[in-house]
Amino acid sequence: MSNQTSRRDVLRGSLALAGLGALGIPEWVLPALAQGETPVPFTDIPDNVRWETPPDRRLLDVRTIDGPFTPKDKFATTQHYGHPVVDPAAFRLKVSGLVERPKSLSLDELKKIGTTDLVAGFECSGNRGPIQGLCGNGRWTGVPLKGVLDAAGVKPAEREFVFLGADHGAEEIGWATQKFKLDQQFGRSLNREQALSGTPFLAWALNGEPLTRHQGSPLRLIVPGWYGVANVKWLAQIHIQEDAYLGKYQARWYRTLRGEMIDGEMKWKESAVTQMQLKSFVARVTKDGSRYKVLGVVLNDGTPLKSVEVKVDDGPWQPATLDPATNGKYSWKLFTYAWNGATPGEHTLVSRVTDTTGKVQPTEQDLETKKSFLEHNSQSPRKIMIS
Repeated sequence: MSNQTSRRDVLRGSLALAGLGALGIPEWVLPALAQGETPVPFTDIPDNVRWETPPDRRLLDVRTIDGPFTPKDKFATTQHYGHPVVDPAAFRLKVSGLVERPKSLSLDELKKIGTTDLVAGFECSGNRGPIQGLCGNGRWTGVPLKGVLDAAGVKPAEREFVFLGADHGAEEIGWATQKFKLDQQFGRSLNREQALSGTPFLAWALNGEPLTRHQGSPLRLIVPGWYGVANVKWLAQIHIQEDAYLGKYQARWYRTLRGEMIDGEMKWKESAVTQMQLKSFVARVTKDGSRYKVLGVVLNDGTPLKSVEVKVDDGPWQPATLDPATNGKYSWKLFTYAWNGATPGEHTLVSRVTDTTGKVQPTEQDLETKKSFLEHNSQSPRKIMIS
């Protein structure tokens, strides 16, 4: 973005599609670069980072965040079985299994159940520093999942709600000494309480436009406050069953292994990747004359926040200011910190967030017994050089 780009230019561009005015967000809260404000490069970005990534494996360059919502052509994407092409006109969402009234619903029929908007941000569970680019925040248009399930009529015996995408691929499944090659759909599941809570959402639009192919067109699941793997794209079928769902990306992948000392002995616990862990990171540092400003991001499960703080080098933690444009329960939260008295040389900046339950974003040392790279939410120091 040019240094001369104004906030009004930003609104006139892609963010205007996000309906900021309809949400009551004034121009002045946008974190776009002001006139005369220039970015200060990070010195800890690996040389091999490719910012010009293809749309099927896109990274968000968090240094370019310029508003509450991530434009469709910047929103991070990832996949396991490719990006299928599904014709929206021929699309039908199947609702099957333990329901009173099995359904095959077109987009128009889904819209008649009740169209609404949801602001939600999320990250891939593999997102981590220093890049932090597997994330985004959007205004999703769709229908609450519960409305669709109520229309189908759920039965008392149902326990597991399985969400299957149109994406699929060959997998080798091992059982004892036998191996089988099967064609597998991508799938994830929610339990009864989660599925019927009124929070999960079926979305057909992002920031006022139909979903792109790479964002899951024509329909995707959004589970607010959960890591991206739960947000099944190209949603084709909801199958309701009594038995636990044991698909590859539910039962064998997306697990975290942590150690815990119990009675002086290390015990290991494996847990599923579900709700996002409390996290913040520094996304950008800018300079305007002798003044420096830090922009950062908070991602979490929707629990209200108590504070966000920034520390420079070995100095004390200082309070940062949360952006009022991103105060939705499931939105990502943007924050700024005015850094006064910056001196020439290399500096380290780090943020931490605390929620209202008293949970504090952990340090790297706090997570030393965590054995997988998933759910990596530690404080993430960033380095810059001031000349």
